Parts: sequence; structure tokens; C-alpha cells
Amino acid sequence: MNTLTNKVALVTGGSRGIGAAIARRLAADGASVAITYARDAAAAAAVVKAIELDGGKALAIQADAADVAAVKSAVEKVVATLGRLDVLVNNAGTAIPKPFEETTLEEMDRVLDINVRGVFATTQAALKHMNDGGRVIMIGSAVGERAVAPGLVPYAATKAAVKMFTQALSREVGSRGITVNNVQPGPIDTDLNPASGDWAVPQKAATALDRYGRAEEIAAAVSFVAGPESSYITGANLTVDGGMNA
Repeated sequence: MNTLTNKVALVTGGSRGIGAAIARRLAADGASVAITYARDAAAAAAVVKAIELDGGKALAIQADAADVAAVKSAVEKVVATLGRLDVLVNNAGTAIPKPFEETTLEEMDRVLDINVRGVFATTQAALKHMNDGGRVIMIGSAVGERAVAPGLVPYAATKAAVKMFTQALSREVGSRGITVNNVQPGPIDTDLNPASGDWAVPQKAATALDRYGRAEEIAAAVSFVAGPESSYITGANLTVDGGMNA
């Protein structure tokens, strides 16, 4: 179903994992899709090529989410190149798993800069161009609501901030028909958190379904809140975690 025909979407951190799956799904739904990436130009180009081979339109822009000037420039380039902006997916994020007492201030700053400051800056830049009836979608985390394992203290705190940012922002832009929602993944099988990795056993055991999720399952949730059938959903936190927080 081409529910996003004639729409333009920007997915930050769209070169791999969940971000790449979201970009491909939104393109399959009819949107023209721009993705940002921090370093791996080859991976970003591969996502663009895959979308184009399926008949879609895509664009890759180098922009580290921690670089405010870069993300603002990326938004401007999307509008200049694709003509408009209807959907923003704040997917770029990072985690540095380790005990809090061993976490350096530099590591904390990096997590905050990408997961919170970058989301703020990108959203602010996007709202200046976003059409009425647009969609702002955060990719938060189930640990932003419930910390099920140690080692993710700064990360969990940033995702809790994203949750409240979603709810507060929805109040400010609702008069324009813009919805703001937060999709909160649980353990998803990606290269950053593989289902075969050292951290996988306790995460899998914490879920009700006793398995890791797939990136495509997160993309499906994003597709729904990006589309017309979700027009009365805003300020919501949609947890897609296999029942980890149940």
C-alpha cells in the first residue's frame, strides 16, 4: 500500500540496522526518503541503491547526529533536493554499555549529544520546514521506561528524556496537525546488538516471546505512525519489545 505517496521522509542514522529497515519500508510505502549517516558512506549508498532498485527515490547525506550544524544542513538539503519534508524519524542513537561508575564524562557526553541534543536540533530544524499534518517519530527504547539490566544507565536516561520530549512537543505542534510519537524498541537483532552477542541471553530471557525482534518489525510500527491511519495518535509511546516490559 502506497500510503506515503508524494511524501518526503528523513531518517537519521539510516545506513544500517533499524534505520536502514525504516528507510526501506517508508520508501516501499511510497515516500521519497533521505537518510543521514555518520561515517559509513558505503553502507548508506547501499541503502539508497536498494531503494532505487525497488523503484523508489532516495538520498544519503553525511551528518553526524552530534554535530548540530551538520544536522541543520542535512534538513536544508532534504528540502532543497526533494522539495518538502513530511516525516522526520529521529533514529540516530548510540549506547556505551558498561557500569556507570566506570563510564567517563566524555562517554556520557557522547551519548547525550547524539541521543538528546541531536534529536532536539534535528527536530527543531525540521519543524521550520515541515508541512501541516506532518509526522515526527522518535526511536526511543523500552529501557527508557524500565531498566531491565545493568550497564545502560546514561542510555536509559537519554531515552527517558526522548519519551518526555515526545509528549511535551506533541502539545506544541498539535494545532498544525503534526503528530509526535515515540516507538520504543526492545532487543532487536542488529550489528550493534546481535541476537548472538554477549548481552543477548539476558535480553532474550526478559521478553515474553523469548526471542529478539527484527528491524523490519520496528519499521512496520514506524510505517503505521507515519501514515494517514494514525492521524489521531500523538504524544504516544509505542513499545515494540516482545513483551520485555510487560
